[in-house]
Amino acid sequence: MRVSASPQPQPLVVDRLSDRLAALLGAQIDSGALKAGDRLPTEQQLATAHGVSRTVVREAVHQLKSRALVQSRQGSGVFVAPPPVNQALAFDPAVLTSVQAVVHVVEVRRVLEGEIAALAAERATRSQIAALRRALGAIDTAVAEGRDGVAEDLAFHRVIGESTGNPQFRLLLGFLEQYLREGMRITRGNEARRADFMTAVQSEHRAIFDAIAAHDPVAARQHANEHLIRGEQRLVEGGIIDGRRRQAAARVARAARPAPAPDRQAKH
Repeated sequence: MRVSASPQPQPLVVDRLSDRLAALLGAQIDSGALKAGDRLPTEQQLATAHGVSRTVVREAVHQLKSRALVQSRQGSGVFVAPPPVNQALAFDPAVLTSVQAVVHVVEVRRVLEGEIAALAAERATRSQIAALRRALGAIDTAVAEGRDGVAEDLAFHRVIGESTGNPQFRLLLGFLEQYLREGMRITRGNEARRADFMTAVQSEHRAIFDAIAAHDPVAARQHANEHLIRGEQRLVEGGIIDGRRRQAAARVARAARPAPAPDRQAKH
């Protein structure tokens, strides 16, 4: 058994110390600096090394236990647990700290939602199309009443996932929602400042719905992708995303534009 000291201890001087310490120790486990079977330093050793109280250490260790990263052995201490056979999906908590990081999750969502919309267009039943129509109406009602409509927007996309007939898509979109809510509130606040933004969002949702209702997977994929790309463009135009993201969003938007139709009058 190898007893491991915490590599390169560093004082923690920010809020939510237990979260920060748990993230630091979790990163050491993920990187292999702390290996399965290693015993963690004692509460007092960790508290001294990182300049925090023993209460903070206990809370941090509790978080690691809840994630199955460490386990207690009666009378022996806390040890790094073997990696689980089936590991739960989780994102870096940093995605909750800024709009820039939330954009990364939006990019993940963009990869998924085009295909989800296409499958929904192929498979949606009459009752699911009716549910989509109601969800679309709920967004319009929320906007008309002066609410941000974030919950209704997420519900609309969730119903699209349900319309694929594959329950895993509903679960996956539900997982992503926890990382998207705050970013979407910022996005909606940005859009609410300009009537053309809100009109565009409603038009994009309507185009997705119409394509699914028409059972047109090609159009559904295209409109879902365009909706997410244009949402990022609106953040750019509203000054929410920084300069580097502005350039990246512009490149994505240019790449997403359909190719011009060939000139039918060209001579052969």
